[in-house]
Amino acid sequence: MSAAIIRATGLWTPPYSISNEELVTAFNAYVEHYNTQHAAEIARGELEPLQPSSVEFVEKASGIRSRYVVEKDGILDVKRMMPNIPARPNDEVAILAEIGANAARDALERAGKTPADVDGIIVAASNLQRAYPAVAIEVQMALGMEHGFGFDMNVACSSATFGMQAAADMIAAGNARAILVVSPEITSAHLNWRDRDSHFIFGDVATAILLERDELGEGGWKIIGSRLKTQFSNNIRNNFGFLNRTERATGDNGPLQNGSPMDDKLFVQEGRKVFKEVVPMVSEMIREHMDDLGLEPDEMKRVWLHQANINMNLMIAKKVFGREAGGEDAPTILDEFANTSSAGSIIAFHRHSEDLRAGDKGVICSFGAGYSAGTVFVEKL
Repeated sequence: MSAAIIRATGLWTPPYSISNEELVTAFNAYVEHYNTQHAAEIARGELEPLQPSSVEFVEKASGIRSRYVVEKDGILDVKRMMPNIPARPNDEVAILAEIGANAARDALERAGKTPADVDGIIVAASNLQRAYPAVAIEVQMALGMEHGFGFDMNVACSSATFGMQAAADMIAAGNARAILVVSPEITSAHLNWRDRDSHFIFGDVATAILLERDELGEGGWKIIGSRLKTQFSNNIRNNFGFLNRTERATGDNGPLQNGSPMDDKLFVQEGRKVFKEVVPMVSEMIREHMDDLGLEPDEMKRVWLHQANINMNLMIAKKVFGREAGGEDAPTILDEFANTSSAGSIIAFHRHSEDLRAGDKGVICSFGAGYSAGTVFVEKL
């Protein structure tokens, strides 16, 4: 048995960013157009008018101020309002594999390693580009790995922590020297940018975590405990999948347009229910795991939480530490990145962990659709 060490993390950030001001301007232009086009139906009471958004509403509801995206113009185009990501030929690297490989290279460089040192790739993300071949195998190819294995897994926003435990278990069992857990998230493609309650939530990014046998290097973070939990809920859901085409009444296989019966195949959530149910579930999970590891709140230097909503994070952090917490205790990156699904807690760890000293302890925690949650307690070496 060999303990798995988090040797390094990697981050790839898209070249485009959308501010709340830009997003709200585009959304409100769409609202004005919609209400004008349907003025007669609205006047007769057949349709409800759409309500405009505001920068103040977005920031108060979420703490988000901007988000990175792989394509910007299509999202802000009132006639389109979705990213424009052209299909690539099969002999070109797919976009999800490309950005995942970029993050993986960053992690390898930071660790002073090469693809030859890695035996496995786990692509752990909430939105996979295709059913097969596995995106992880394409990342493996893009990195030039002619050995080892790769596979995909999806546990929504908890994918990265679930992938970390899977990787750590395989390393401990002697099945691999090192494994990269890669989370390429193009969440802008599953978001309904015409929905006032969610049009501001998501952004795009890719992260990578290199886990390695302890004896193969120096430095990093020792995993002192990991735990996973799932509990079924419909409050966060995405119904898009290969069976959707079989639901059509006609044989039309053309592109889906806004207003079609397929609109509900995008991200949907009951935000208030999620807040009410997930906060206590995650808080209790962290505290119970701390108790089992014999950790007191004062021994915890930092919590790197899933970046979905600033109010959720502050409340969870308060319950973990037993006091008001935020800032250095529970760093946030969602003001800049927005919700990046499984990548969020990894970005927070990547950006806000180098200042800690040997012996310092913290927890990487994810939570999201499922419901699913994962805790990975770590100690700086």
